[in-house]
Amino acid sequence: MKLALLLGAALTPLAFAAPALAQSVADPVGPTTALEEVIVTGEPVMRNRTDDVVPTLSYDLEYFQRFEPLTVGDALKRVPSVTFLSDILESDGVRLRGLDPGYTQILINGERVPGGEADRSFFVDRIPAELIERVEVVRSSSANRSGDALAGTINIVLRDALALDGGYIRAGAILFPDDEFGGTFGAVYGGQVGPGRLLVGGSVQDRRNPKNKYSQRFDQPGGTLDNTEVQTDVRSGTDYSFNAAYEVEVGGGTLDLSGVFVRTERLQDEDSIEYRNGIETTANLLTINDNDVDIETDNLNLRARYEREMFGGETRFKLGFASFDDQQSEFENEAEYLRDGLPFPEEDRFTADLEYRDLQDEEVSAALEHTRPLGDDVELEFGVQAIQKDRDSTTRVANRVRFTIPNAPAPRPAQPPFVFTEGSYVIEETRIDPYVMVSGENGALKWEVGLRYETTDTTIAGIDNDFAELLPSASLRYRLSDSDRLTLSVARTVRRPDFDDLAPVTLEEEHGDNDFRGNPLLEPETAWGVDLGFERRLGRRGVVGINAFYRDVTDLIEDVNTGLQGSGGAGTFIESIDNVGDGQVYGVEFDLSTPLDFIGMDTTGVFLNASWLDSQVEDILGERRFNDQSDYVVNFGFTHDIPTWGAAFGATYRKQGDAFGRVYAEEVATSYGADLEVFLEKRLFSNTVIRLTGSNLLDSSKDEVFDKFNDQADQIARDYDEYELETESAGPVYQMVMRVAF
Repeated sequence: MKLALLLGAALTPLAFAAPALAQSVADPVGPTTALEEVIVTGEPVMRNRTDDVVPTLSYDLEYFQRFEPLTVGDALKRVPSVTFLSDILESDGVRLRGLDPGYTQILINGERVPGGEADRSFFVDRIPAELIERVEVVRSSSANRSGDALAGTINIVLRDALALDGGYIRAGAILFPDDEFGGTFGAVYGGQVGPGRLLVGGSVQDRRNPKNKYSQRFDQPGGTLDNTEVQTDVRSGTDYSFNAAYEVEVGGGTLDLSGVFVRTERLQDEDSIEYRNGIETTANLLTINDNDVDIETDNLNLRARYEREMFGGETRFKLGFASFDDQQSEFENEAEYLRDGLPFPEEDRFTADLEYRDLQDEEVSAALEHTRPLGDDVELEFGVQAIQKDRDSTTRVANRVRFTIPNAPAPRPAQPPFVFTEGSYVIEETRIDPYVMVSGENGALKWEVGLRYETTDTTIAGIDNDFAELLPSASLRYRLSDSDRLTLSVARTVRRPDFDDLAPVTLEEEHGDNDFRGNPLLEPETAWGVDLGFERRLGRRGVVGINAFYRDVTDLIEDVNTGLQGSGGAGTFIESIDNVGDGQVYGVEFDLSTPLDFIGMDTTGVFLNASWLDSQVEDILGERRFNDQSDYVVNFGFTHDIPTWGAAFGATYRKQGDAFGRVYAEEVATSYGADLEVFLEKRLFSNTVIRLTGSNLLDSSKDEVFDKFNDQADQIARDYDEYELETESAGPVYQMVMRVAF
């Protein structure tokens, strides 16, 4: 019944138009046609084998598209070494090689984009998958790119003006786990306009992630059950996007103009009920909590690039503007019972919190780059890249409103008025990064060496934090045969401190009951890294590869305890952060993507990628991994085309390993269930395809174990304040999508 309704909802918007559109499709005249985007091709789509010297994995949109991902985050779940620590059905902060999102550089069309997170990371679920042309995973670093890519780089390449001749429409319906319906619609067109080529596109899509959570809290492992909490968490909203690109010949060179705008509207609605001793009856009701966050986020990215032959080579001028505007309003109301021993409905205390957050981040970038030959098969590239960042953050918080209700009859006493306090800070950061790089080719050997000098001047709350780092890099690729090649890369990278960690202000109860104070004297983390890989072509289109990596990290940034008493009184402390020592990150990555034509199954393709991830760092309690690094991630899937039927189907299975994190007075172990996705596809006309997809078909869960202590001394002695088990789960999501070319 659900699938019948879903099919009807998907077909309704376009059913009247399909026959006319089928007659209007012209022969392809451009480098890529809309028709190729929407019909069943009759053969599987594999990973690209790039010509880059730096080890790079490239995946065209068609590699992901059959599973109809809603966001770039959904698409990235199928590539090697990408993990997430998000809630179920969420794919926001990329944890390449299992490391915190701040260790991964996110680029759009090869350029940095600002993110709203304190660690400078960009949440990839802000970009609809419909915008992308391909995704690149760059495992090492080059001198002509920003060096803040300790774990690696994800480059999201959007469609440009040469991507399409013609266009297509995408429309569909989504059935969410709580039986709510949503819609998705997108349209893209590309063609000759005036003297140049234009591409325009837009999309609107609903998103809804309903989850159920359940927590049990004990006084210690195996001890007395103190309370349980039953929680619902529904995150719903709509994403709007618009992108455009125009390419034209001007003054003997090529001018590229491009822009993308994405708006995210989202409501996070969390409701919970807490019970004493795990006895879930009204007589044991402890609290009723209602917590809503209303979010509106705008991302704008504008780029101009002019390229022409001059000065004996090719010169590029780049200008860019990127902004991130995030506005949030949050309230939390909590009714408490049993404080006086009298059960529900005698309410003992009511608490209300209200907070408004406004974050505006703008970056203006410019670059001047020049490439010229130095001789046969040797090329010199040099340039300077500059970025000016301005971040304004304002938070208005109402003093926590509490009033006691000593068994008062209805109506209860009026709530006291909110009294707001405002906190704000301004961050200004200027980067000027010159670089030089030489590359060449000699027979079977292709190589590049480079040197980048990054200077950073950051001012937070009037306090400067300046540093400069010299970042050498070198990569080579050696062709062993027509099918086999070796890659080796060595590079020094950097990770800048989080903005919150630099701010010299004290945040009360930021880490549990403890306060936190930033450290404006933090130095950046730096790392020497090595990647060694082997890749083999299988048949005409298949590829298999294995890569080993190692990172030696210095000036590691970790939480520390100042020993000073916190605002909560005795037993609480002021925590801070400092450069505490060194760490190592290492692992092995395997990926296979091939059609099964070597056994006569030309229309069946399989992919398998598996990453074994490990690291080592030492804190006051001993040795552990980098916080929250999963120990492995595995993706396996297949697609099978049936050209005579105009149909196809496929599936993908994903499993991410356990993660562990340890900070001051708290530890958490996280594990995920497996994820299964499938698709069924049918060509209706020569220009029309309809696709049914299902995700999270195994009702995946996220399970967390929290060890909580009053202070570090208790953590060492294992004297528990609380031991908590939490699990969250969600059901499957179904989509029915139609694509029509014109």
